[in-house]
Amino acid sequence: MNPIRFSLNGRPVRLDLDEGSTLLRALRTEFALTGTKYGCGEGLCGACTVLVDGRAVRSCVTPLGQVAGKQVVTVEGLARGNTLHPLQQAFIDHGAVQCGYCTPGMLLSAVALLQANPRPSREQVIAHMDRNLCRCGAYERIVDAIEAAGRQMGGRS
Repeated sequence: MNPIRFSLNGRPVRLDLDEGSTLLRALRTEFALTGTKYGCGEGLCGACTVLVDGRAVRSCVTPLGQVAGKQVVTVEGLARGNTLHPLQQAFIDHGAVQCGYCTPGMLLSAVALLQANPRPSREQVIAHMDRNLCRCGAYERIVDAIEAAGRQMGGRS
């Protein structure tokens, strides 16, 4: 087993786990970052979405070895001190949180979208977020929140 090194929420980390172990398992068990949720375990629901080098990835199907040398951001890494990320605040302001289980994955998918396209159309937001499931049915409020955050951020992520 070779040590796996990567950046996690802006800090360098090292793990001595099998490279085939999933990123989700490492985040939750080795780093106690439980904001990233286990949903389907097959990369279909989006509850486990994190950013790897700015791209939204499903951590439940991402082998740990694939993040070696990369930057990983979880929902715990979005806020800056006591200041919420604009998307986090928009989710609160628009009532897009509901039960909260899907929220971390939704937020990180939305961050990736706004980094790639700072001013997406409503249709682009819907298409991008299509693979993130919400059992509470807060989709309309989630889309509203993403649009509002995009406007407020003015192209900044």
